[in-house]
Amino acid sequence: MSLTEKYRAKRYVDILHQEQAVKDIQKFLKEFPKKKALMLYGPAGTGKTSLALAAAKENDLEVLELNSSDLRNRLKLEETLRPATQQSSLFKKGKLLLMDEVDGVTGTDIGGIQELVKLIHSTAFPIVMTCNDVWQSKLSPVRAKSKLVEMKALDIGTTISLLLKISEQEGLNKSPQFLKQISIKSQGDIRAAINDLESYSRIGNEEMDMNDRRNVSQGIFNILRRLFKERQPFLELFDTTDESLDEILLWIEENIPKEYKNEALVKAYYALSSADLFRGRIYKNQSWRFLVYQNAFQSAGVSFAKDIPLDGFTRYERPKRILKIWLNNQKIAKKKTIAKKYARMVHCSTKRAMRDFTVLTPILKQESVQQKLKLSEEEIAYIDSLR
Repeated sequence: MSLTEKYRAKRYVDILHQEQAVKDIQKFLKEFPKKKALMLYGPAGTGKTSLALAAAKENDLEVLELNSSDLRNRLKLEETLRPATQQSSLFKKGKLLLMDEVDGVTGTDIGGIQELVKLIHSTAFPIVMTCNDVWQSKLSPVRAKSKLVEMKALDIGTTISLLLKISEQEGLNKSPQFLKQISIKSQGDIRAAINDLESYSRIGNEEMDMNDRRNVSQGIFNILRRLFKERQPFLELFDTTDESLDEILLWIEENIPKEYKNEALVKAYYALSSADLFRGRIYKNQSWRFLVYQNAFQSAGVSFAKDIPLDGFTRYERPKRILKIWLNNQKIAKKKTIAKKYARMVHCSTKRAMRDFTVLTPILKQESVQQKLKLSEEEIAYIDSLR
């Protein structure tokens, strides 16, 4: 048996530093069927599956595990799984349906999410799902039917304490410094930390490449949720995404009014405008040392604009400014191609045709001129839209 399975949490008391999540799942099971499904979400290795199994054991429930393939196979769902969700357990007090890694249902799994929603609607027993990124758009129908419970990454101190306990019980005799290196490398993933401890113990080596960090990349929607809902410094929040600071600034600008009101709204926009000010200085003077200030204002500055952390679910939207810029660029492109054709026909410069475009518009609207210039349907539509 691997160390991760051997030391998997079996009871609520074994779940480390997830007190609120434990309370939430206890309340969910007690109030069922007020809410029929619960979704445990958070980074990998935070104990989501372990908490679900511990809840089943604490409440003497039989666990029926489902996976993505079960949802794809509609016939199996109708013939096997759906009856299982209705029939009582023979040996236990009841049942708990566990759907692990529900975000693994891809966009090509036609009907997968819809089948899960149907299952939630018809089930006679509580459903617990786990996923890393709950804010994916494809999970929107499931979120609406579920209670959301967050599992947070463990801090380094907690991870070191657990590794020290395992090391002593297994007789591994690893130094505290080595365990600290494993904890830092794992970045809150307790499963990865235990796996590393077991691997390095087998090869008898305590030399570790600390540059080889775990990939903990987060989606932009999860970043926005943390930024707006929590109240933290967040100076390293944007390090976990491939989005640039400029792109993130547009996302924040678009969604601030969805979260903040009154004084908090003013403070958030003031912080964001300060970030944009430093952004301008960076591009104008190539003063890249100001990047740290742009990051600070649009992360900690926006997060601390509110007095207390916020609750509830908010539907974040993509920046509309990017779409407006793209549409404007498309219009300018059409205008330029028309100006080029006109300039070539009358033997003047494209620059002059662009400058006099407003004056030329009535001429360009004539069908005979459009035919002579061989304008495309898109270019004609653009001219017709002008007043």
